[in-house]
Amino acid sequence: MITEVNNKLSKNVILVDASYVDKVAFDLTVNFERMLMRRIPKADLAHWLDCIALDGGLQPGENDIQVIFIYKKGVNGLSNFTPSQFGNDIHSKAFKDNIGEFTMYAFPVEENVTTTEFFFLDTLALILDNENVENVMVLPDIEKYGGEVRGQLKKNKNKQVTLFAMEPQMGTGFNQQILGYSLMSALGISGDEL
Repeated sequence: MITEVNNKLSKNVILVDASYVDKVAFDLTVNFERMLMRRIPKADLAHWLDCIALDGGLQPGENDIQVIFIYKKGVNGLSNFTPSQFGNDIHSKAFKDNIGEFTMYAFPVEENVTTTEFFFLDTLALILDNENVENVMVLPDIEKYGGEVRGQLKKNKNKQVTLFAMEPQMGTGFNQQILGYSLMSALGISGDEL
């Protein structure tokens, strides 16, 4: 589980509720296909992670970035991204580009043991307590357990944290970014089309 990477966490960590982000990507796809009257391709996962890293304050360079996807057991992958399969394409895979090296992990939620909410919050607590980590980018299901996430981040004093949501969030201990902008870019939707 997540404890297998806890001792090896890098300076930069992206924590993603995979089901939530996949749902937002789907909603954007449906809405923009109607609005733009064209087919929207699946989101480019690597491009999206680049956007998240940049929005989280990283500059291009030799950054080491770990990406942790939390997903419901029984779900094989992301329906609205490519590559998409948790087992074959994402878990323990890496890619390198001008932002740095991204190492990805995907951990299923054992729903007979815990919920996605508690697993995400426990993982966030581990990341925030880890001495190696300096910069955290958090993508929770803000509608379901955003209050608990903001409560945890309120206690944050020594890490740079960026909270991603579809709407502005009230609170302290974090910077914030609108999730939709990075997803639109990864879906190939340009500003001049709007």
